[in-house]
Amino acid sequence: MKTSYPYPLIAREGWPFLAAFLALAVLLQISLSLYWAIPAYALFLFALQFFRDPPRQAPAGKDLVICPADGRVIAVETVDDPYLGRSALKISVFMNVFNVHVNRMPVAGRVQKIWYFPGKFFNAALDKASAENERNALWVQTASGQDVTVVQVAGLVARRILCYVGGDEVVTAGQRFGFIRFGSRVDTYLPLSARALVTVGERVRSGANAIATLGEPS
Repeated sequence: MKTSYPYPLIAREGWPFLAAFLALAVLLQISLSLYWAIPAYALFLFALQFFRDPPRQAPAGKDLVICPADGRVIAVETVDDPYLGRSALKISVFMNVFNVHVNRMPVAGRVQKIWYFPGKFFNAALDKASAENERNALWVQTASGQDVTVVQVAGLVARRILCYVGGDEVVTAGQRFGFIRFGSRVDTYLPLSARALVTVGERVRSGANAIATLGEPS
């Protein structure tokens, strides 16, 4: 599935930061010197790489679960899904500040419910971040009745979770649905019939890799 994202390369969330850092750099260079403007130019370059939003081609295949975030897989385990009250296969991806931070929908379906929880800002790589950090969870049900929970989790320096879909909205696999600033994780809870296609430590890309396949509905 080709992305329908209407503007290339740089996420709209980054435009205010890029404009502010560039304006500051130019102002410092004009009023003082290039030496004083170097830190502002460095911030501009950091924001440029942080807010990049490259187009992605979702892999084709029946019942594939698309990776929702760029980064490193830090958990593939059977746990209790605290949102739907079931046992589930949990796959977690940790994003550092150098990863693309656009979040993409793991499956196609309809959003059944959204939960938002204010919380703490522990290092997102820690297990307790899933339960104690600020987070935004979406319950998506596929056309075949499979329930998938995808959770945006804030991190140590992340202070803003952005989600652009609402309850009862129909979504597609690989669709851009949110963004997290700056450094965080995304947890995906799948039915126990799902089969993981990734392992802990593996590097993955949102919207471009499959992290699991859904099994037959129970």
